[in-house]
Amino acid sequence: MKELYSGEVGLFQNGLLAAIYAALTMFLSPLSYGPIQVRISECLTLLAFYDKRWVPGLTVGCLLSNIGSPFGITDMVIGTLATFLGVFPMHWCPNVWVASLLPVVSNGLLIGGELYYLAALPPDLSVGAAMAYIGLGELISVTVLGPVVMRVLRKRKII
Repeated sequence: MKELYSGEVGLFQNGLLAAIYAALTMFLSPLSYGPIQVRISECLTLLAFYDKRWVPGLTVGCLLSNIGSPFGITDMVIGTLATFLGVFPMHWCPNVWVASLLPVVSNGLLIGGELYYLAALPPDLSVGAAMAYIGLGELISVTVLGPVVMRVLRKRKII
């Protein structure tokens, strides 16, 4: 099932993936940043399940996209770390569904915590609620949308 890509994943391919991830995030910026977000570009993180050599492109793509974040350097560091922690161990997962939960957890915890402390959230919103909102957005993007996107990319032999 992991045979999504059989060729070499090199610097050019990772650079292209980083650019696509960042462009998609920035183009859809109203959905990509904030306490309630569904970062559509995160569906691409499942590429790391199929081939760990996609991890650099996904990580750099997140770094570049967080340049546009209202939280600047903090989001560049914490957001990039959250994505890296979500995608790096994916290739050890037994299936795509388990792999899809890694970014949900890493982003939910780290980005939810970051937003709780940095954003002007309503005072009655707990840190757990902030984490749950971010995790839910990740669940929609990675666990629901991600497998559909991977199936389309695989069927059309785009990657």
